[in-house]
Amino acid sequence: MSTTHRIGIYPGTFDPITLGHADIIRRGSKLVDKLIIGVTTNPSKNPMFSPEERMEMVRSEVATMGIDNVEVVGFNALLMHWAEKMGASVIIRGLRAVADFEYEYQMAGMNQQLNENIDTIFLMADVSLQPIASKLVKEIAMFGGEIAPFVSPAVREQVNSRVEKLGRRGDY
Repeated sequence: MSTTHRIGIYPGTFDPITLGHADIIRRGSKLVDKLIIGVTTNPSKNPMFSPEERMEMVRSEVATMGIDNVEVVGFNALLMHWAEKMGASVIIRGLRAVADFEYEYQMAGMNQQLNENIDTIFLMADVSLQPIASKLVKEIAMFGGEIAPFVSPAVREQVNSRVEKLGRRGDY
């Protein structure tokens, strides 16, 4: 008897990985036999960390969660082509707000046109984590604000260290 493995992809820039991302990883890993976290490059998002640094950050966070069916892989390709190459049957996306839904709904529709055999699953962010966005975490850190409520202690240390190298902004 052959067993089929359901492979899911959770793509993102993870710059940096937040508690919201960790929540989606934890919950998404229960829906599939194998969850591949696809760390992608997106220069338009003005990344604070290199792809390699982000992959290592995600790997470290996953290791602390004790989840054994998660793999972290970097990619720089059209998501649906890469997902097909990885043998995925689902894309997992986290939703925080209505604005996320509108964008993700459009993306899911386009992705379905590219490959109708790969479905998109939306997971609502935990209510306490809904406002968290990597972009805002970076902005808060750059202006000297406290990011502890939004990221793990290890990620907080890495972000603050990077901010020290880049130089804080603003008058505080």
